[in-house]
This record gives sequence, C-alpha cells and structure tokens, in this order.
Amino acid sequence: MDPGSDIIEYERPGVVRVYKSGRVERFDGTDTNTVPPCPSGDPAKCVASKDVVLDASANISARLYIPAAEPGKKLPVVVYFHGGGFLVQTPASPFYHAYTASLAAAAPAVVVSVNYRLAPEDRLPAAYDDAFAALKAVVASCRPDGVEPWLAAHGDASRVVLAGDSAGGNIAHNTAIRLRKERIEGYGDGVSGVALLHSYFWGTEQVGGEPTDAAYRGEFERLWDVACGSQFGPDHPYINPATSPGEWSQLGCGRVLVTTAELCWFVDRARAYAEGIKACGWDGEVEFHETKGEEHVYFLFKSGCDNAVKELAVVADFVGRC
Repeated sequence: MDPGSDIIEYERPGVVRVYKSGRVERFDGTDTNTVPPCPSGDPAKCVASKDVVLDASANISARLYIPAAEPGKKLPVVVYFHGGGFLVQTPASPFYHAYTASLAAAAPAVVVSVNYRLAPEDRLPAAYDDAFAALKAVVASCRPDGVEPWLAAHGDASRVVLAGDSAGGNIAHNTAIRLRKERIEGYGDGVSGVALLHSYFWGTEQVGGEPTDAAYRGEFERLWDVACGSQFGPDHPYINPATSPGEWSQLGCGRVLVTTAELCWFVDRARAYAEGIKACGWDGEVEFHETKGEEHVYFLFKSGCDNAVKELAVVADFVGRC
C-alpha cells in the first residue's frame, strides 16, 4: 500500500476528507443520501421532476422540475447550480431537491438543476465548463424541435435565469461572465437574470467587517485551493470579481439579484458585490436582499421558517420579472 494513502490533504469535518493519494470520502451530499425524482408529480408541491441527460457528448445531466402548467404555456427557465464548496452535494440531495421543486412552484418556472463535476476528482474549471455546456444545452432544448420535451413545450429561452447558492452562486456568476465572452450561436451573449444566493466569493484583502484572523481566512482560501488544484490564486476573478472590474462590467445579463444573511460567512462579499457591480460600469439592474439573524444558506435547512419563505418569495418574484 502507498504509505501516503492515509495522509489527509484536506478535511472539512463532517463534510469531506481528501487524501494525498487522491481518495475522497464524502460524508455530506453523498450518493447514498439522495431522493428520487417524481415524474408523475409531487402532490405537495404540484411539481413533476425527472433526471435527464442534457448533452450526452459532454456527459451533462440534470434534474428537471416543472410545475403544473397549461398545455403549450411558456415559462421562465432557471438553470440552477447547487452549493457544496465545489466538493459535495448533487441535485438529488434532499434539501436541494426540496428547494428547487419549491422554486419551480413559486415562480412558476422550469428549473434545471445541473449535476456538474465535483472537485477534487475534477478540479475547477471543470464545474464552470459543465455549467456553460448545460446552459447551451438548455437554450437549444427550448426550441420547438428541442430534444428535451419539457423544455421544448414550456421553456422560454428569452427568459433564462442563472441561479445558485454558495459555490453554485459563484458558478452562476462565472457562467454569465463567460457568456458575454463566448456568445451562444443563435442565442446571444446574455441571459435575462442572475440570482446569487449567499455566494462563495473571497479574497486575500479583508472586505467590510470580515474577520482578520489568519486561520479563519485561511479556511476559505484552502477550500478554494483544493477546488481548483492551486491553478488559480485567492484573488483570481473566478473567486474575487472585484480584481477584474473590466470583466465584471461585462456580466452577461440584464438583472442581478444578490441575497445573503446577516451571519453568513460571505455577507460582506455579498454587500460589496451589490455595490461594486454598479460601480464597475455594468449597466443592468441590481437587487439586494439581506436576512437578519440567519446564517449561510439557512433557507435550505430551515425551509419552513418565515425568513426562508420570504427569501424564496424574493427569488421567485425576481425570476417572474425576468
């Protein structure tokens, strides 16, 4: 046996353990802790769901959600990216399945929850590549001759919203940046909106009231280092948009929603994002929602509380106006 096979390279207790040998143990968001889709519809939410392959050549899959809708009625499409620090979770994780189904019902919208590749087996930019491939496949499927019948019948390609929480919000942002650079043929270089929920952004310099403790800050820098395999530094625009205001100003959408919570690890980054995107010259509309007294992505784990219901309504309203 390789003497280094049991040496731990990175660990987030209760979430993931990465060994120097490349072996990974996931304790949260694992394949054994998932829920199946409901193709015939979930009576509690009046939303049907199914797992689909969006692009076989690129191995891009997703879980689709569609609310009860009149035949032929077009709905906005939310392309959703789950969180998990780029390392854990899937669209089939119980709280992600519940949240995206609730969003589909509340908007109402077709929600495409993307099953992107995870680090460290597939380090960034793998997740970014999967996200962009998924967006291309979604807009293609929204055409009348699209290969995915739910999207062909009900998806409105003129009303696409990129959304995600935590690391997924980071992915949504970077997908919109890439879209402006690499327009999709027959579609264009911008979606209707981007919803960034408690997004994972960071940087070496303190922002706002962020802790200055080196060990605390190092935790988030180390997570980023593991996710990208040390390819991109902690101030790369992928993780710190403020370091490239010219690129940030070209975000490929007309509207942005930024949500956060008072006790979220990234609350100061969210506030700075909402202020900075206008200052950098982006000419769209930005909306900001901060929940007092709550922690990072609380709405996933306390979905029935008043604050979570209100935040879901804010996101659903944003989608409905895009």
